[in-house]
Amino acid sequence: MKSSNENWKSYAFLGLVMVILPVLISMVTGLWVFFAASIGFLFGVFLQKGQLCGSSAFSEVIVTRDNMKIWGLWLVIVTGMALFALASTFGWIKLAPKPLMWGSYVVGGIVFGAGTVLAGGCISGCLYKAGEGNLNSMVALLGIAIGASMVEYGPLQGMSAYLMKATLIQNASGGPVTLPSLTGLSYNLLSILMVSITLVYGLVMYQRKVREIAAKGVVKMIDPREGLPQRIIAKRWRPWQAGIAIGVLGLLAWFSSVPTGRNYPLGVTHGVLFLHTLATADDFQGIYKAENKVPNPTPQVQPATVAPKRKVGWWLVLLVTSLVFGSWVSAKTTGDVKLLPKPPGQVMTAIFGGLLVGIGAAIAGGCVVGNIMSGWALMSVGCIIFGVFSILSNWAMVWFYLLGGWE
Repeated sequence: MKSSNENWKSYAFLGLVMVILPVLISMVTGLWVFFAASIGFLFGVFLQKGQLCGSSAFSEVIVTRDNMKIWGLWLVIVTGMALFALASTFGWIKLAPKPLMWGSYVVGGIVFGAGTVLAGGCISGCLYKAGEGNLNSMVALLGIAIGASMVEYGPLQGMSAYLMKATLIQNASGGPVTLPSLTGLSYNLLSILMVSITLVYGLVMYQRKVREIAAKGVVKMIDPREGLPQRIIAKRWRPWQAGIAIGVLGLLAWFSSVPTGRNYPLGVTHGVLFLHTLATADDFQGIYKAENKVPNPTPQVQPATVAPKRKVGWWLVLLVTSLVFGSWVSAKTTGDVKLLPKPPGQVMTAIFGGLLVGIGAAIAGGCVVGNIMSGWALMSVGCIIFGVFSILSNWAMVWFYLLGGWE
């Protein structure tokens, strides 16, 4: 556990301003796109506090036999399920599961999962680690942006469009294939079942841990000079705590993105892509409110010969940029900001890994955030397929690249 920064109160005040100010601007102007800055900032804080990188969560299961991060990731999903079910019941949101294009999710998942190991993180992981000063994550983000652009606008566009069209499967009503459409059970009922199973499992594991601590005679000491605010702001969090916080944030993200024409919770892949578009193109169309008719982040099947019109969703741009800043502020409170040089070989590997991550995420229409945190919470079967192949590919690359499985 890192020691807290003595100036944590100053950074806490800065964080408070970064959360409240965009909300006030949105309320005054009526442009809720600015709310994305608050969501992104908090997202960066929560990711950094819990060190909740999807790639690390997968890898640590076989490298260190630690499942705490993957448990935190699961709590993001289940918390989202519960809140999405509640919000949709009251008519506050309209559920938007992604369609099942199994070829896109299989190919994208394999490429994405392998790339996360080489890049040292998934897209959200690289974003928050960049805020901590990780140079490999910074260069990996460059590779991610280029890789995603290759799929959306470059030489891999035709292949991606073919996979979308050739492997699309719909349910009996012509909509997305989901767990409710396969089982015949409602989304709300399945959410209740998932939450109940999670609560029982969590209680059993908690009781087991309490018994283990009691058997070892370990007593946790709390510094009496540290109040609750300091422990929350200036200390790392357990992954499960960050997971629940991100799950709640997903619903707030959905609320704030709907007025901009985007009907979906958290996502970061297209935000990184849009930043690349802003830096390299001059023919884009900025989208900041519903009247602009921003396309849903769900992939759309298009003929390979049709070049998509470049659009930039400002909600996602603000989200990913403020995410990095939020991570930096959070890391400053915990003393985690370190800008260290990296060997050239590691830098080149990170760039190549980022390229694979960007290609895989663009083919699959999302990453750990959009396809697993949000997609699994919406019970999209396509996103579940993506998650399974991403995890298996991640494990295979860990075995070969990190554990020397070829020897």
